Amino acid sequence: MRIAIGQLWQESNTFNPVPTTRSDFEPLGIYFGDELVSKLADVNELGGFIHSVRSWPEMPQLVGLARFGAWPGGPATPETIAAILHDFVAALEKALPVEGIYLALHGAMVADGMPDVEGELLGRVRTIVGPTVPIVASLDLHANVTQRMVAGAEALVLYHTAPHIDVFETGQRAAKVLRRLVVDKVRPQTAFVKLPLVVPAERANTQDPASVSFGFREFLQRAEADPEVICAGLATVQPWLDIPELGSAVVVTATHRGKATALCRELAEAVWQRRRDYLPELVDLAEAVRLAHEQSDGLIVLGDAADATNSGSTGEGTAILAELVKYAWPRPALTTMVAPYAVAEAAHRGVGARYTARLGGVREQRYSRPLTLEVEVVRLFDARFTLTGHIGRNMPINMGPSVVLRHGNVYLLATTHSGPQFAPAFFQCAGFDPFAASLVVAKSPCGFRAAYQDRARRIMMVRSPGCAPSEFWRHPYARIPRPLWPWDEGLSWSAAPA
Repeated sequence: MRIAIGQLWQESNTFNPVPTTRSDFEPLGIYFGDELVSKLADVNELGGFIHSVRSWPEMPQLVGLARFGAWPGGPATPETIAAILHDFVAALEKALPVEGIYLALHGAMVADGMPDVEGELLGRVRTIVGPTVPIVASLDLHANVTQRMVAGAEALVLYHTAPHIDVFETGQRAAKVLRRLVVDKVRPQTAFVKLPLVVPAERANTQDPASVSFGFREFLQRAEADPEVICAGLATVQPWLDIPELGSAVVVTATHRGKATALCRELAEAVWQRRRDYLPELVDLAEAVRLAHEQSDGLIVLGDAADATNSGSTGEGTAILAELVKYAWPRPALTTMVAPYAVAEAAHRGVGARYTARLGGVREQRYSRPLTLEVEVVRLFDARFTLTGHIGRNMPINMGPSVVLRHGNVYLLATTHSGPQFAPAFFQCAGFDPFAASLVVAKSPCGFRAAYQDRARRIMMVRSPGCAPSEFWRHPYARIPRPLWPWDEGLSWSAAPA
């Protein structure tokens, strides 16, 4: 028995003007064939899948196709996505025959001229293998699930958690699903509801009993405990996509259509009724920094969703930095920026150099304002570490040559490449203990809570400029379907599964 596996993983943000190219996939790794299987045998979804399949009594042969993973960013260029899809098709044609396929996807990847990259990939794979080879794909909880994705796979297995701490387990669940299809010959029946709503990520914390998402996670896990249910998922969608088929979705696959339809309708109606519970409480930026400075002990974390690198923003925002330098902090105040130009200048000047740096407004000018600041080069370092926690398990991270710039007791960690700039391991590889700081700026809407919720004295979500704002409905969308909540407040709706 031969099982083919591959991965295409990137979350796009159509408001980020910096396009994604093939070079953006290199820091996380581009792999083919046996190298894919060996390199990712204990990493994220593919690792969970590989671990599970290797325990099957049938002992299948795992055949690596292609793996492209990039940190969230702007839409891919047409040339980039054309080359990636070509590589996947070529690898699959070379791997045939296979008895099953697993693809670890994100579900919210967009390319210029192609708003549904994953649907396109699944469609091409289906064309090659025909209707009898089962295809299972895993998706991020923030996927924009489309009808084409549902049609292209026998089952879609979604993360159940946000922060995403079940990526490895999602791969294990996908393996269990594929075995039921390939070995047990179960005939899947899928129900799919596309909801006319998009919700902010800030309050979609499935691990917090006070959050609306906590109950939905429990619903999904109870559903999957039913032997008649193959998999069940809720995708609350990545909001910063100006595309025609935007919207949250519920997908349930079961052994008979009635079960799938009933569960799908029940969850979709519950999400619709609770939609206002997702609206976040934000603190104006200047007020949040002032309140943080007044707190003399413990760690304050400012969640900067608008410039969140794990939401596809550029990470080049200067608004919070401009407020931080107005205060004298008793312990380090740590913030971050994706600024390859700042890294290059600091490396040229050397450790100990003092100079006037121009930060921001280079890679993106709409939300990132230039800031002139007197700084000292404290440290040059290589931002490489292994991410385990939100969105990663044993996930090698490489944000490239990086620098620590100091202004008073405010420390700016600038990197060459984007990445998880909220992660404690990132601050630690730069020489800091983030939990001993006065303040940490976490460029993330929700995921950072997995690391900081239990150790921070206070967490505040700030209202700040950026490509991924919490109040996204104030952005200039032009292609989204209407009516759509929260753009259209008076909308009435009831579920009708497809």
